[in-house]
Amino acid sequence: MSDLILKDRYSTQIDNSQYISRDLSWLKFNHRVLDQAKKEGRPLLDRLKFLAITASNADEFFMIRMGSLYNYLDYGKERVDLSGLKAIPFKRRLLSEFKIFTKEQTDYFVEHLLPELPKNGIKITQVENLQKKEQERVKNYFQKVVHPMLTPMVFDSFHTFPILVNNVLIFGVVTRSREEHEEKRKMSFIQIPTNLPRFYEIERNDTFYFVPIEDIVRTYIDSFFKNVEIISETLFRVTRNGDFTLEESEDLEANFIDELKSKLKTRKTGRVVRIEVEDKYDKWLIKQLKLRWELDEENIITVHKPGLMDYTGLWQIVKHPEFSHLCTPIPAPVQPVSISQDADENIFKILKRRDIMLHHPYNSFEPLMNLLEKAAEDPHVLSIKLTIYRLAKNSRIIESLLNAAENGKHVSVLFEVKARFDEENNMREAKRLQKAGCFVIYGVGLLKTHTKLMLIVRKEGEKVTRYVHLASGNYNEATARLYTDVGILSTNEVYASDVSEFFNAITGHSYPEKYENLITAPREMRNSLIELILNEAKNATSGLPSGIVIKINSLQDIDVINALYQASQAGVQIKLTVRGICCLRPGRAGLSENIAVSSIVGEYLEHSRIFYFHNNGEPKVYAGSADIMVRSFDRRLESLFLINDPFLKKQAINILKFNQKDNYNKYVMQEDGSYEAVQPGENEPIFNIHKEFYRVTRDMIENASLF
Repeated sequence: MSDLILKDRYSTQIDNSQYISRDLSWLKFNHRVLDQAKKEGRPLLDRLKFLAITASNADEFFMIRMGSLYNYLDYGKERVDLSGLKAIPFKRRLLSEFKIFTKEQTDYFVEHLLPELPKNGIKITQVENLQKKEQERVKNYFQKVVHPMLTPMVFDSFHTFPILVNNVLIFGVVTRSREEHEEKRKMSFIQIPTNLPRFYEIERNDTFYFVPIEDIVRTYIDSFFKNVEIISETLFRVTRNGDFTLEESEDLEANFIDELKSKLKTRKTGRVVRIEVEDKYDKWLIKQLKLRWELDEENIITVHKPGLMDYTGLWQIVKHPEFSHLCTPIPAPVQPVSISQDADENIFKILKRRDIMLHHPYNSFEPLMNLLEKAAEDPHVLSIKLTIYRLAKNSRIIESLLNAAENGKHVSVLFEVKARFDEENNMREAKRLQKAGCFVIYGVGLLKTHTKLMLIVRKEGEKVTRYVHLASGNYNEATARLYTDVGILSTNEVYASDVSEFFNAITGHSYPEKYENLITAPREMRNSLIELILNEAKNATSGLPSGIVIKINSLQDIDVINALYQASQAGVQIKLTVRGICCLRPGRAGLSENIAVSSIVGEYLEHSRIFYFHNNGEPKVYAGSADIMVRSFDRRLESLFLINDPFLKKQAINILKFNQKDNYNKYVMQEDGSYEAVQPGENEPIFNIHKEFYRVTRDMIENASLF
């Protein structure tokens, strides 16, 4: 059967499925990120930033998603994708789609971004194009800094095959002794350490010249191979399977951290799932690598010059202090509407009167930091409990907790050391807390802690007041300036009781029967959301007002998707804003014709999760840490909190309303799984939520409605 017939058959199978493939949906998402690099009205450095993000996204995709697929392939286990394809044809389809993406990525860089750089005083160039004195500087840099760090590793009958590190630039060099025949070829490998800058910088007049490290190494590569003939040198990069399942003991013994460290090492030695290689590569070399790593031609991703291999290296230019004027400045945050009239007042006093919603990055992270830092110093504060998933570098959160412990307060921290790619940093910070006397819990069983909750207990006269924070985002003051998230600060006793019970369940041996305002995973979240969805279906069937509006990062759980299909068929109008992966197929006649799906991708990373259920005119609105994913429901500690305060509920509704109105960052998902960018109509003003949220007023919030 020809490849064309196979492709048509598989395409038909994908198109006929009621569900969109998770991984194919992810590829569509990365296309939307690449689309941000193509927005010509955006500053040049911002466009380079988005190109770099597409590259880091792709690395994670291959390490985790493709790695997971190879776990099935390598161990002969059956796997059928949501699209209906089995593992091998699905792998082929994925890699074929990814090659198309890589070509689009490189073509746009070469044809559109690279020519713009010199106009802004930036030039990516090669050693041979530099002036003679500059070439001498580069040579001196190579001899004094680079050469001592590089280690050529030969593979032959006397030397074992070296471990080639994940996601680093590598030269594969084919050589032979001058007296030997061609069949006596040997291959050697030179890996370029990641602690070397990707570019060597030279300033000349008003221009900064950036020389790629790989060009410098290539220029002087013969210094490593004396008295032998270099047949070829090929630049390539391997990506290894980084998907591993952590098997933790139930009682979390002391060797838990050591076990995790050993698991992390597999990212350096896991099976290779991708080879990126420059064009005009040595075919003999790549053939040997394919045989050694059991790869097909589909796994070879060619990068054409003058494109770069690994666009994450562009961060060196994007973050360069000389070019800050070429980036979009981050606006100063505005005061939360619910706090603006008494922003200078003590945070404890404000929260005694009313709840506060923080909407980041439009609202500062400072009210939360202010509360935590004051709590660490306040002699009346008795204890602080907190969940941590991802932290900023030099985290003020950690410093506050250390300070609190030093001041004699009881500090309990549920520290998720399995937060992907942040494991080592989290382990280091967790140990610091332990040494300071904090009670640190390293996760719960096989579950990953993803919920975001904080509880501060303060003695006030003869009684105790509990201050809580419930949120969708991490306790990370750095990402709070770049990710959109929502959080509530409150002294509401119902919230406080729920959060206390939740911490007791985590740290002790307790199984709360029911929370008043929390929906938690893994116990009840999937069923609770399905119940809320089907209640809207029941109302629609009975002729009562109904409607569902949800904003999340990812939608993948089949049971919830089927409930949404059922509600759509009952006549419920459903509006979903799903930033990334969406496995639901919208707008299909008889299945989902009442479901509309959009995606917001722009200057800020949309991270907040908000769930609205019309409930016959008495809306129920939840926010929290969970997406509609199998992992969220079954393999994570998650929470969604009911928003009770009428004004804060309106504020959440207004966030959903603005997301629906956006005509600058929004893409609309089509029935076939593709996306179309929304364009303002003729004479229609641009509505960019990443600007409009800085202008929100109390009146806007009071008048917000969705149906």
